Amino acid sequence: MSVIQTHPTAANVRLREAPQLALSTKRGFKSIVAGGLTGGINICIVFPTEFIKTQLQLDSGRNIMTAHHSVMVPYSSTLSWSHSVLQSKNLKLYNGSVDVVKKTIKEKGLKGMYRGVSVLLCGTVPTYSIRFGVFDLLKGHFSGRDGNLSPLARLGCGMGTGVAEAVLLVTWVETLKVRLISDQKKKVPQYRGLGHAASSIVRNEGPFGLYKGFTPTVLKQGSSQAIRFSVMESLRSWYTGGDNTKSVPKPFVAMFGAVAGGASVLGNTPVDVVKTRMQNGSYSSSLECARQVARNEGVRGFYKGCLPRMNRVCLEVGLAFCIYDTVMDVFKTVWPSN
Repeated sequence: MSVIQTHPTAANVRLREAPQLALSTKRGFKSIVAGGLTGGINICIVFPTEFIKTQLQLDSGRNIMTAHHSVMVPYSSTLSWSHSVLQSKNLKLYNGSVDVVKKTIKEKGLKGMYRGVSVLLCGTVPTYSIRFGVFDLLKGHFSGRDGNLSPLARLGCGMGTGVAEAVLLVTWVETLKVRLISDQKKKVPQYRGLGHAASSIVRNEGPFGLYKGFTPTVLKQGSSQAIRFSVMESLRSWYTGGDNTKSVPKPFVAMFGAVAGGASVLGNTPVDVVKTRMQNGSYSSSLECARQVARNEGVRGFYKGCLPRMNRVCLEVGLAFCIYDTVMDVFKTVWPSN
């Protein structure tokens, strides 16, 4: 009698566990499509803050020599260079985020704040598709029977997601974006648009010219997504108590995403500065770039543009997770799973 009773129990256990195994893999193509929609909507909202951050990071200043005459001999008819002192002064183009906005709109109009957005938009849609698609794939492979990831697995899945998007898309897209924004500062711009910029770089520097800053980009994207997804998954799990059937309200999703984005900024802004300088084509290696920044600008140089980047990333990541969850909720109605 006892043997007969055990079989239904075992069967029931298997039936309960099967749907919980790698729930994220069941979303498949939906995650890719939802990620692309999320990226397109998101970048149109937050690009101006990315523009400001890049301008500040590229503004290393100009050294200007000025002559200061001695006030002790203001009326001397024999005033010569012996009475003068040459001083070198580093003059910055911008005094801060607000100054970037004022000068850009004054010189280029509102469209100037969106210079390079076409590059980022073309890259962001597939990047977000890869980001959410790869993370769901990795989560499906490494989650436990309850569908949750361990803390170490969260970091690993996020790191794998960041490396994948850096290798496939982010490096060359970021290179084109930085070059176009930097080119805008010249009196006579070199590039006529996205296609011309890409062809010019390949012609003058070879295909690898589009992959300048590859190492810091991989480090930046890998560490960034590791931090973001780890923090986001941890906060979701804390709110739901590990119950995957319980949804998180959208305001909390946005807040959790903003916290995750802020944590990633604090963790990898130095890498982002090196990446941006490298992609501008001013240095031969990441190590040389880091040395130059440390010698000429000190520790603060590695955190240039941190505040506008913090504003942008917190907004972008909070919106991204909120938009993504909303799109996936809509898909449950218009694109139900079998």
